[in-house]
Amino acid sequence: MSQSPTADREIVIKRVLNAPREMVWAVWTDPKHVKHWWGPNGFTNTIHEMSVKPGGVWRFIMHGPDGTNYPNKIVFNTVKEPELLEYDHGEDDDGPVHFKVRVTFEAQGKQTLLTMYSIFPTAAARDFVVKEYGAIEGGNQTINHLEEYLKKMPTDTTGDKPFIITRTFDAPRDLVWKAWTERDRLVQWFGPKGLTMPYAKLDFRPGGMLHYRMETPDGKVMWGKFVYREIEKPSRLVWVNSFSDENAGLTSHPFSSDPWPLEMLTTVTFTEQAGKTTVNIEWIPVNPTEAERQTFYKNFAGMNMGWGGTFEQLTDYLAKNKA
Repeated sequence: MSQSPTADREIVIKRVLNAPREMVWAVWTDPKHVKHWWGPNGFTNTIHEMSVKPGGVWRFIMHGPDGTNYPNKIVFNTVKEPELLEYDHGEDDDGPVHFKVRVTFEAQGKQTLLTMYSIFPTAAARDFVVKEYGAIEGGNQTINHLEEYLKKMPTDTTGDKPFIITRTFDAPRDLVWKAWTERDRLVQWFGPKGLTMPYAKLDFRPGGMLHYRMETPDGKVMWGKFVYREIEKPSRLVWVNSFSDENAGLTSHPFSSDPWPLEMLTTVTFTEQAGKTTVNIEWIPVNPTEAERQTFYKNFAGMNMGWGGTFEQLTDYLAKNKA
């Protein structure tokens, strides 16, 4: 077998993992899981954003055992669930380490063959990270942590898998909290990009409700509501989200014939670091049928787009409103 033409500038790590491919994919692409296993021995992570889609960004800081911080930025090029990830990996401060990564997930019965190819621009660049950062040993240690983490995962994969999206905003947590919890602020930015919220009635308390109407640029109307379960100022909100009507009733998706879940449990957390606020959203169906569950899973890309547009509008709002 002929050698790869890029062999002198590659690092290749292979491992057969004792977990099904869908589980390995979820643990690799969900920040709720990634933060627990990513990195060599002694490292921890702070994930500021992780949007696993073509063009999406994963920005995080690895904290070394000696207290050194290593800012990382990954930009996804190819996302083919659950079999392939391709991305550019660099340093968030434009440091000297930049390389391309291709990760394949091959199903082998109830196991998964994981192969991680890191391809550097030159052989010298590869040798630099091997010598300065212990990249080969560090990569193997990272996969060791993944393997150990998977051993703790439940083997029943029929349960619900949440949709998760994270974004970091250049604003203090108190201001971001106000944007999410005060009616006059919320109506200025909330919702997918291009939609407006001309009506909103907010009763902000556990058991209270936000009842709202959104309109599309072509005049279509969509009603929705939040029923709040938990409010922990300024760090956590939990509510049940659903489509609604003008009387605050429960309705199905107004623009889709697919069997969408009628209710979604929404958990939003707010964490602050160095004057910036990271917002993490977790969405999961409430008592879905199997058809509703499958509709939920197959529309993760659309949810990424919808929440991504919402986050863009929040970014614009925060840039214009400093208090």
